[in-house]
Amino acid sequence: MNEVFEDLRAAIFSVWQRRWLALAVAWGVCLFGWLVVAMIPNAYESQARIYVQLEDVLAEQIGIKGGAERDITRVRQTLSSAVNLEKVIRSTKLGEKIATQRDMDNAITTLTKNVSVKSEEDNLFELSAEIGDGDLSDSENAELAQAVVQKLIDIFREENIAGNRGEVAGTLVFLDEQLEARKRELEDAEQKRLAFEAEHPDLIGGSGTLANKRAMMRSDLRDVEADLAAAQSALAAINGQLAGTPQTVPGVGRSGGARSALAEAQGRLASLQARGLTDSHPDIIALNKQITLLKSQAAGENPNVAGTSNPAYSALQSIKAERQANVQSLASRQAALQSELTALMASQASEPAVAAEASRISRDYEVLKDNYDELLQDREEMKLRGQVENERSSFKFEVIDPPTTPRTPSAPNRPLLLIGVLLAGLAAGAGTAFAIGQLRSTFATTAKLERSLGLPVLGAISQTMTDTARQVRTKRMRMFFGASAALGGMCVVLLAVEFVQRGMVA
Repeated sequence: MNEVFEDLRAAIFSVWQRRWLALAVAWGVCLFGWLVVAMIPNAYESQARIYVQLEDVLAEQIGIKGGAERDITRVRQTLSSAVNLEKVIRSTKLGEKIATQRDMDNAITTLTKNVSVKSEEDNLFELSAEIGDGDLSDSENAELAQAVVQKLIDIFREENIAGNRGEVAGTLVFLDEQLEARKRELEDAEQKRLAFEAEHPDLIGGSGTLANKRAMMRSDLRDVEADLAAAQSALAAINGQLAGTPQTVPGVGRSGGARSALAEAQGRLASLQARGLTDSHPDIIALNKQITLLKSQAAGENPNVAGTSNPAYSALQSIKAERQANVQSLASRQAALQSELTALMASQASEPAVAAEASRISRDYEVLKDNYDELLQDREEMKLRGQVENERSSFKFEVIDPPTTPRTPSAPNRPLLLIGVLLAGLAAGAGTAFAIGQLRSTFATTAKLERSLGLPVLGAISQTMTDTARQVRTKRMRMFFGASAALGGMCVVLLAVEFVQRGMVA
C-alpha cells in the first residue's frame, strides 16, 4: 500500500514539475475543443399531438368498419416516405438551396433521421421534427422545426380525407375493369360448357358430377328396393287374408239361419278377444257356449244353401289389386334405375378422356364463376364505402397540441460539452506531463531510487534557494495560477454566452 502512495506522490510530483507544459497542453486542447463545440449548430425540436377518431355507427352497421383504421395505418407507414418528405422540403425553407436531384436526395435522407411519428395510444399520435441547419440562425431553426411539423399535420389530413376518397374512386375503376374482363372469360367458359353438354349430354358436369349422380342413383335404387320388399310383404299378407275369407255369406232363413248366426257369433268372439278379454270372462264363456250350440245346429243344415256376397272379401280383393299395382310400379322403377346406372357407368368407362374433359370444363367454369361473384361483392362493398365517405366521413381529425415553437435547443447539450472539453484539456495536460516524466530517467523519491538500483541510499540533498530565486518562483507561481484561473474563467464566459444566446431565441 505504501508503494502505491509513493507512486501516486511521484506521479503528482512529476506533473507538478512540468506544470507549465501541462497548462499549455490544457489550453491548446480546450481552445480547439471549444472551437469545435462552437461550430456545432443548435438543433431545435418541435412537437405536436393529434387525435384521430375512427368510430362510426353507420360504417359498423353496414359492415365496412375498419377501412379508416387501415387508412390510418397506411398513412403512418408512408408519412415519412420520400414522396411526403419531398413535399415538406419544397414547401419550407429546406428547399431554398435545393438545385439538383442529388441535393434533394441528401435533404430527404437527413430529414428522415430528424422526423419521427409515434403512436402513444390507439388514436393518439405524436409528431416531432428536429432541425439544426448551420446556415440559419437559432430563431430560424426553431421556426423551421415548427413549419415542418405543421406540414406533416397537413399531409396527414390530406391523405386521410381528400386522398382517401380519390383512392376509393380509383379502386372502383380498377374493379370495374377486372369485372368486365372476368365477365368475358366467364361467358367464353359458359359457351364452351354448353357446346360440350350438347355433344355429350350424358357427361354433363364432368367426372365429379357423374360420381355424385352415381351415388344418388344408388341411393334411390336402395330406397326403391326397400319399398318393393315392403310392398311384396304387404301383398303376401293380403293374399293370406283372402285365403281365409269366404267369398259369400249364407242368407238368413230357416235353412241357413244357423250358419249365419254362427258366423255372427264367431265375429263377436273375435271382437271381444281383440279388446283383450280372456277366456275366463263371462261374455267369452257365454259366446263359446252359444258357438258350440250353433255348430251342432249348422251341422244339420244343407251346405248348398244360397247366400249373399261377402263384403269383407270384396274389400280385400280391392286392397290386393292396389298392392299388386304398387309392386309392379316399384319393380319398373327398380329396373329403370338399374338400367340408367349401368348405362352411366358404361359411358364413363368407354370414354375416360371425354369424362376428364367434362370435369375440366366444369371445374374451370365454377372457378371463374366464384371469382366473378367474389369480385362483384368486393366492388359493391367498395362502392358502398365510397358513398358513406362522401356523405359522412368516419374520419375525425383533431389537433390536441399544436406544433410548438422551441425556445431552447434540443441538441447539442452545449454547457455539458464545454465543461467536458475543460476536463478533457486538464486531463490531456496532466497526462502529457506524466508521460514525459516517465520517459526521462529521474527519481522523485529515494525509495524509488533504492528499488531501481537495488542498493541502499544513504541520504538525499534538499534544494536550497536564494531570496532572489524565491521571488522569481513566487512570481512564476502567480503567473501559473493566473493562467489556470483564466482557463476556468474562459469556460465560465462561454457558458454565460451560451445561456444568453438561448434567451435571445424569439
